[in-house]
Amino acid sequence: MGFEMNFMAFISAILVVFYFASANAQSVVAPTPTPAPAPAPEHVNLTDLLSVAGPFQTFLGYLQSTKVIETFQNQANNTDEGITLFVPKDEAFASLKKPSISNLTQDQLKSLCLFHALPHYYKLADFTNLSRQSPIPTFAGGQYSLNFTDNSGTVHVDSGWTKTKVISAVRATDPVAVYETDKVLLPEAIFGTDIPPTPAPAPAPVPDTAPVADSPSEKEGSESSSPNSSPSSSHSIVNSGKLSQLALAFVGAMLMFL
Repeated sequence: MGFEMNFMAFISAILVVFYFASANAQSVVAPTPTPAPAPAPEHVNLTDLLSVAGPFQTFLGYLQSTKVIETFQNQANNTDEGITLFVPKDEAFASLKKPSISNLTQDQLKSLCLFHALPHYYKLADFTNLSRQSPIPTFAGGQYSLNFTDNSGTVHVDSGWTKTKVISAVRATDPVAVYETDKVLLPEAIFGTDIPPTPAPAPAPVPDTAPVADSPSEKEGSESSSPNSSPSSSHSIVNSGKLSQLALAFVGAMLMFL
């Protein structure tokens, strides 16, 4: 009898242990898997991009000399906004009159470079809405803004001084959009107060004409109208000679009668 009681107590203890073990196992919550971090945006080297993407060496040179390239690079890779660049090709600068750029101060040149960028990434489809919101502020701030017009998919850009259009999308992947233009965007805030006069057209060349020789009839007319050969003057001389002869004859006759 004592053995049975001890055996039953042993079995009961084992059952109690299994019961609490199973209860604890059910109460353990499985760990929630940690989501994988979002991939970091692609690092874009603007200097390399502009060096190989097209004939943009002139614009790139201005960005580097004014250190604006560093501002654009930071905006592209260290912010959530991204950047939109309008890049004139080399021929656009070559077609400008030299005073347009060479006469600018360093601060004005820096503003000119900043004027070619928007502090946000815009794909081409976004310019339909931007055209309704114009003017859009640029990196230069203040009065340096651009007006956009979307004409059947062609984006036109108006700086107040320059009207141009987007020729092609060099890059349009977030966070950097680079659009090629065929003209330099000249800000009205710099050039609007000193518009260079339109050069006057060159005078038409005067043709070299040889002097026209007098015609024979004109020579004859001039000779016949000269004082020495006019009929009236010769007639007067004849008449005066006759009067002299009559006067001498009269004097001679008077002397004979005396």
